[in-house]
Amino acid sequence: MLKRLAAVSAVLLSASLLAACGGESGDTAKDPAASDSVATVTCEYPADGEAAREVEAPPEEATAEGTVTATVATNRGDIVLTLDREKAPCTVNSFVSLAEQGFYDDTPCPRLGNQPGFGILQCGDPSGTSAGGPGYQFDDELSGDETYPAGTIAMANAGPDTNGSQFFLVFADSQFPPSYTVFGTIDEGGLAVLQEVADKGDDGSNPAGGGAPKQSVQIESVTIG
Repeated sequence: MLKRLAAVSAVLLSASLLAACGGESGDTAKDPAASDSVATVTCEYPADGEAAREVEAPPEEATAEGTVTATVATNRGDIVLTLDREKAPCTVNSFVSLAEQGFYDDTPCPRLGNQPGFGILQCGDPSGTSAGGPGYQFDDELSGDETYPAGTIAMANAGPDTNGSQFFLVFADSQFPPSYTVFGTIDEGGLAVLQEVADKGDDGSNPAGGGAPKQSVQIESVTIG
């Protein structure tokens, strides 16, 4: 369906939390370090092909709780994302790593899908071809219950467990199989930016549906936090 739609599956390990210690009086005293423990998982990012822009692979240990904010500054306005580390820790870990290395800076969003049941803007490939990636890939993080309503951000892929750098921003409720890792949401302001682009239409150049947006979208930078 999508030319390179797609996304990360994690190798989940149990988080190791420090156990509380018993006091001499028999009362249970909480280890101060325990409150600072953060659940983590181990991810794998094996090398895969030539990178569209040279970057280091993400760290293998990923935080598996809470959320992180990413501001995608574009030539059409800011799109603020809330990334869900608990739902897709390895995906978020990769996205954050790429953003912090400047991988997404000055890159186009080359594909708009603007048909009924299909409302997405695809981004994340510095080459602008919808075929480029970061030189590594990682597994999907799927429950099988994924849906893609407006306001979703998900990974694009080329088949199972082929996530890289490309992602799609859903601006209209979309009917896709649960094959694309969902890893966050888009704020209302960002949806308005996307809708304005969608209203201008696409050039119909993609035989699988959609094409290049007639109102071009360029990511200027992605800031984490």
